[in-house]
Amino acid sequence: MHLFHKNISLSFKAVSLVVFSLLAIGCGTPSIAGQLRPEVRVFIGEMVDRHGFERAELVRIFSKAKFQSAIIRAISQPVTVRPWYEYRPLFVNERRTVGGVTFWNNHAEKLERARKEYGLPEEIVTAVIGVETVYGTQTGKYRVLDALVTLAFDYPRRSEFFRDELEQYLLLMKERGADVLKLRGSYAGAIGIPQFMPSSYRRYAIDFDGDTRKDLLQSPADAIGSVANYLKMFGWEQGQPVAVRAKISSERYQEALAAGIKPSLTLLQMKQFGVTPLVGLADLVGERMAALFVLEGKDGPEYWLGFNNFYVITRYNRSIYYAMSVWQLAEEIHAARNGINDF
Repeated sequence: MHLFHKNISLSFKAVSLVVFSLLAIGCGTPSIAGQLRPEVRVFIGEMVDRHGFERAELVRIFSKAKFQSAIIRAISQPVTVRPWYEYRPLFVNERRTVGGVTFWNNHAEKLERARKEYGLPEEIVTAVIGVETVYGTQTGKYRVLDALVTLAFDYPRRSEFFRDELEQYLLLMKERGADVLKLRGSYAGAIGIPQFMPSSYRRYAIDFDGDTRKDLLQSPADAIGSVANYLKMFGWEQGQPVAVRAKISSERYQEALAAGIKPSLTLLQMKQFGVTPLVGLADLVGERMAALFVLEGKDGPEYWLGFNNFYVITRYNRSIYYAMSVWQLAEEIHAARNGINDF
């Protein structure tokens, strides 16, 4: 009997707790704010103070954000852990080459305009979009809010970067008058046809189709112009080489390799380290700056000299694999389009 009465007492307390919780939720924002993590509440306060957001609205938004463990797994195991000879076929293949020719044909006028106004070859802009989203067909499955909140508050290694991007995302959606909760993108929070991070969207996106909107979600023209603008702003040099195979004749090449991916040694200096271009190009004069990097090929190491334009591509995605994929896909697309009249 005593046990029976004890169970009744516990049940009454449990019911009372549930009722209290329901009443608290019914009271609105304060109870929800209390459920948010302290660092999220601090972030909300900063957005209110810096940009005039409504606190209650941000609380509502963040209360609906969801942590995604799949995002942490994805960003912690990037595809670039593979050797180059396995990575390359993922992006430089017949599907993306054929798709690139089709994309170029469908948007030839805008691509030509981008080349004339920004100095970007049609094949480079096309290849960037091809590598990023297979020409706009794969723009991401994660809610951008979930991706950025997860990485901003549960990925310490780059939390500062992603908090900045979260701030830029909220500002972008406010400027566009769009629903923060609906937009989907990559696991890193990249958006649209060219996969711009929110800060890049706000800074480099342009209206290239003349409708007064900078729409990277639905407008291939805006995506083309924005990619060209981005690469130009990072220093693309029209008509200049991207990369060339190199040969090694001295162990001193390690010193050139250690200099990093940003071109910082002239070709004359490279020669002193035992590094020379494998094939001659007319504009490869001794004073041209270059960087040495190595890729793991199927038959052994591949040595490459990357020039300024190669480095510029790495500003879009800071990976040698990425830049090489874009450049080699661009070469394949250019050859396919110019080699066959009716592709």
